[in-house]
Amino acid sequence: MNQVTVVICNYNYERYLAAAIDSALNQDYPGTQVVVLDDGSTDGSREIIEKYGSRITAIFQENGGQVAAYNHAISALETEYAILLDSDDILYPSAVSEVMQVFKSGSWAKVQFRLDVMDASGAATGAYVPNTEPPANCGELLQAGWLYPSPPASGNAYRVSALKQVFPIPAPGINRYGADFFAIYGAALVGPVATVRKSLGGYRVHNADGGTVSFANSEQISKAPKALGMRWAILRNIAKSRLEIELPATFHDFGHEKAIFCSSVYRATLVHRWRWMMHDSRGYLHAIVANPFWSVKKKFGTLFLSGLCLVPYSPLSDFVVRYISNPLARRRVAQR
Repeated sequence: MNQVTVVICNYNYERYLAAAIDSALNQDYPGTQVVVLDDGSTDGSREIIEKYGSRITAIFQENGGQVAAYNHAISALETEYAILLDSDDILYPSAVSEVMQVFKSGSWAKVQFRLDVMDASGAATGAYVPNTEPPANCGELLQAGWLYPSPPASGNAYRVSALKQVFPIPAPGINRYGADFFAIYGAALVGPVATVRKSLGGYRVHNADGGTVSFANSEQISKAPKALGMRWAILRNIAKSRLEIELPATFHDFGHEKAIFCSSVYRATLVHRWRWMMHDSRGYLHAIVANPFWSVKKKFGTLFLSGLCLVPYSPLSDFVVRYISNPLARRRVAQR
């Protein structure tokens, strides 16, 4: 039986950590190992980890950020397959079994699966991510400059040999976070990606509020575009030096352009909204019209909604921005 490691990288998430570890230990796949790497937590995380004793492998390091934690964890992996579970997320009991069935069907570098969105207490919101399924040839799309739809970190299982062709990642002071970006897209440059068409885990959103433009737990929406651009430049260098693959200097991604759109238009004056749409929206509109993952219906729907941001009534414009940016806002509308 092929062995699988569930790696949990943790920093100051004592209130969620036990749920993540328990979900990894409760997998119905017998060949599951659990490694918990703590990145210098200052809360009670260490005590929680030590209570599990020999049921898990514990690694403690000084705080270096998520990239340093991934570098350390991946270098220590001895199994051929791994899931990198965030310490505030959970896996459902059959997650490892189901991804291993897919790995047996081909030479996949990565198998991804949907995650149900939970609020901070762990209650289901009714939403899930991602909402679009990519094709298997994600590497070709990356070479064309398109970031493919992927779940957050916890919704991905990897062939470890693929990860080790991409990692370690340079981890200077400005590149402490976003390690899952390099795993998600780097693996796709090594081999094909498969998708499980069901939710196999839960993704915790700490501010699970459909009344805001914020959805993911990463950087503030105004900072995300800059961080993503930096990560693309690093991935581009790694692809060229280690994999002999040329990636374009720029990339296309609706999530990236959506962050720019939201930070530019949300709660802005009518004049500013018109000015941005007329002069600065080229990348945003291209990410919709040329999107290789979307249906024609979805493209027209998103264009129509985006156009509503130009109406003089600010509450409608702000509602539309929330609706486009935050899946929980769409869920709230559906429940009415």
